[in-house]
Amino acid sequence: MQYRNLGPTGLKVSRLCLGCMSFGDAARGSHEWTLDETASRAIFRQALEAGINFFDTANSYSDGTSEEITGRALKDFASRDEIVVASKAHFPWRSAPNTGGLSRKALFQAVDDSLKRLGMEYLDLYQIHRWDDDTPIEETMEALHDIVKSGRVRYIGASSMSAWQFSKAQYTAMMNGWTPFISMQNQVNLIYREEEREMLPLCADMGVGVIPWSPLARGRLTRDWAETTARSETDAFGKTIYAGTEMQDRKVVEEVSAVAAAKGVKRAQVAMAWLLQKPEITAPIIGVTKPTHLTDALSALDVTLSDKEIAALEAPYVPHKVAGIQPPGKAATLKVSLRAAG
Repeated sequence: MQYRNLGPTGLKVSRLCLGCMSFGDAARGSHEWTLDETASRAIFRQALEAGINFFDTANSYSDGTSEEITGRALKDFASRDEIVVASKAHFPWRSAPNTGGLSRKALFQAVDDSLKRLGMEYLDLYQIHRWDDDTPIEETMEALHDIVKSGRVRYIGASSMSAWQFSKAQYTAMMNGWTPFISMQNQVNLIYREEEREMLPLCADMGVGVIPWSPLARGRLTRDWAETTARSETDAFGKTIYAGTEMQDRKVVEEVSAVAAAKGVKRAQVAMAWLLQKPEITAPIIGVTKPTHLTDALSALDVTLSDKEIAALEAPYVPHKVAGIQPPGKAATLKVSLRAAG
């Protein structure tokens, strides 16, 4: 396994991060394809044996059961001082005021709840899952700083948002002597490269580590275009991300297939290798529901793409509608609807 420092810190993480959205009680979440605890534990063991030390979950994954399964598995299979555990907060955990968002009240509650579910005394990385239009960024950044100073969190990070929002958050923290973000978790893959325009250059300039989600475009880069899976059939969010660019996205997938065939490797290895060779990328977050998914991702660490191959993979790309960013006013809409309901 290869390791890199995460952002401007001395924190060392494996070049692959195991995403834990795949694990949880399917009956309590919005994903029918999540693995139960028994199947999840086998994946955790496989990842740890391969040298992966970086694990990412969120309080919203499967109604918190992802954190519970993650915490029990890591307690049984790993030494706490050797692993890096990350979680996230933002999305409402109940349909009531203050049970979500990035206010001081919500963040203090959310981090305590996550630690309880994980069975841990601290998180290595605590991330805001999205931007919150309803909370001043000064309140959010000071609250995160205080959580770090309390010892419950070691470092903080952010997830999908506009580059101007991330820049505003960083400079707000630095101007006030508060803890800045060390990482950005955003969507980057061969069929969604909009982050190359502003966010990746901003992160490179600030020395922020990039830990992209959906590095294989929710599996689209790993199979024939017409082939479906249980996840793709039930993944409502995934269907919206790439809507409107299917014809051109298909050409990218076909190019991945061609390069993989020429090199004698799997498509997943080519798509992951493209991401790993981008200098801004620290550790892609991989979703695993089968042992072979993890094996393919690990094999990508040994695949090197030539400049010609990279050019061929990138040539069919067309601009996409920005996806995965919190729509403005969404939290406000929730509060209004709650008030209307009494």
